Amino acid sequence: FTQMQVYTQEDNVIVERGVGVYIYDIYGNKYLDGVASLWCNVHGHNHPKLNQAVIEQVNKIAHFTTLGASNVPAIVFAKNLVDITPPKLKHVFYSEDGSEAMEIAIKIAYHYWHNKGETQRNKFITLSEAYHGDTIGSVSVGGINIFHEKYKPLLFDVYKLPSPYLEAVKKVGREKALEYDTTKLLIEEVEDFVFHHHQDIAAIVLEGGVQGAAGILPFPKGYLKEIRRICDEFNILMIVDEVATGFGRSGHMFACEKEGIEPDIMALGKGITGGYLPLAATLVSDEIYQEFLGEFGEAKHFYHGHTYTGNPIACNVAIANLEVFEEEKTLEKLQPKIKLLEERLKEFWDLKHVGDVRQYGFMAGVELVKDKEKNEPFPYGERTGFKVAKSMLKKGIWVRPLGDVMVIMPPLVISEDELNYFLDSLKDSIKELEG
Repeated sequence: FTQMQVYTQEDNVIVERGVGVYIYDIYGNKYLDGVASLWCNVHGHNHPKLNQAVIEQVNKIAHFTTLGASNVPAIVFAKNLVDITPPKLKHVFYSEDGSEAMEIAIKIAYHYWHNKGETQRNKFITLSEAYHGDTIGSVSVGGINIFHEKYKPLLFDVYKLPSPYLEAVKKVGREKALEYDTTKLLIEEVEDFVFHHHQDIAAIVLEGGVQGAAGILPFPKGYLKEIRRICDEFNILMIVDEVATGFGRSGHMFACEKEGIEPDIMALGKGITGGYLPLAATLVSDEIYQEFLGEFGEAKHFYHGHTYTGNPIACNVAIANLEVFEEEKTLEKLQPKIKLLEERLKEFWDLKHVGDVRQYGFMAGVELVKDKEKNEPFPYGERTGFKVAKSMLKKGIWVRPLGDVMVIMPPLVISEDELNYFLDSLKDSIKELEG
């Protein structure tokens, strides 16, 4: 996702260490981590409890396969996940990142129907502007053209429905886009489509309440609940990708909790280890699990597994991550910061080159436009978002925009003063575009 010129012709931050919400480069410069290390850091860098979890486990064993075996941290953490995720989810399959967790989710959904003898159910419903990872299966259920279009000949066909937020804006405008009445308007089209195609649909695949990589596009109120209802009505699996929203980013431990739904399959990653080590998980219902349970001669088992699946160091840090959530009351302390972010974001509407401002929990996107009245974007090659990011760097904040959407996604433990400085700096940097 980075043009090679950035590495060959531009100065880049080379990180040497981190403390709390700050990183330090090899020259000793200090920067606020404005993207939570690509949306995964939860409790800050160099957290003593998480550090200790790594040290304790590496002194026992660094790794052993979980193909036909297991390890204590992997078992304990799987139990922890089942305890804190929606009650319907009873079983855990580990991997190393969110793309893999979604690849597994897709394969499980397809294989589930195959094991049930309903082999015609091999289609997935996905959304335009969706992002679910970078492996071939996860790209197939994605919908961001600039990321995915080049690989189209490699991908399997899916049914694609409009992005809920963009469709809502088109139908009712930005002010009413997130209202429940808008959901009712959008869901009629979804329900009609499913009615005519449900016989061959394996699953509906969605992100957890917001399309993150598309520029922080929140779903209208009740949208996920309505999708759950449709899945129940037509006997379709619901896959929810909580790689970005899981572990506090939504303001709840999981967006499914915030939205009041229980998916059949849920993918987790990013914040699962507090941003320390690669780990991901795909959770499934007992009903799905039972379809893979059988005699050896039936060949019903799930043909998937990775070398580092269930790595004990990563799982031990993940256990500690949940303990820190509880001990430091992370979610409780996050709520006033979510409200502060909501209040401060109102100021951005007055800026000449801000066309939209969007928030979901403790994540937000400020969309830059060339002409506010015409909603005209800046030319792609001008790298306007990058220019704002460079200005932010001079102010001591490292951010990574999504094109011309400035993403606000610091670690959950950022203080209110630090958050205010972040937002003040972003406002000032955007104002610099006015010349």
